[in-house]
Amino acid sequence: MRRALPWIVGGALVLGAGAVTAVTPDDDAVVSPILKTAPAGEAVESRTLIATVTEASVADEVAVADSEWSAEGDWLVVTIAASAATTEQGAAIQLATLTVGDRVFQSSERPPASLTATPLRVGIDTVGTLAFELPRDAVTGPAELRMTTSYFTAELDDMVAVPSDLDDLPRAPSIDLVDPELVAR
Repeated sequence: MRRALPWIVGGALVLGAGAVTAVTPDDDAVVSPILKTAPAGEAVESRTLIATVTEASVADEVAVADSEWSAEGDWLVVTIAASAATTEQGAAIQLATLTVGDRVFQSSERPPASLTATPLRVGIDTVGTLAFELPRDAVTGPAELRMTTSYFTAELDDMVAVPSDLDDLPRAPSIDLVDPELVAR
């Protein structure tokens, strides 16, 4: 038994080390954002942002009212009511992404009317749109809209996430984008 004891203890230590390795999160999971998720139509609140997706449509063209700007393509246009959660200091949607499968698309900076970088207020919704220019093969299947007040993907912070199915969204030939506006709750 004396000869077997070191082997038994060694085997137990190897199994214990394997178990610890299996349950230890990888580096990405340690610093990845905490997703605060709600379906479209429901408000979702993160540490710095409160947002509700009120409408989403796919369009063949987007245009900006009172402007000469327009663009054809496959566009996902999302209307959002957003406000600051606790403070107006730095409160704005700085990064909005759409995840479709394993592909990530950032909201377009092309339209001059966008909710991106619009200052948000506490207790007063700012209603505006985000437009995503997508390749034709990405306008189908499940997708997730993610928004944060950080310029970069939130690390060790929370992020608003709204899942949807692009196949269920209405399609319009053209959608007019309007400047963000304040709306009392």
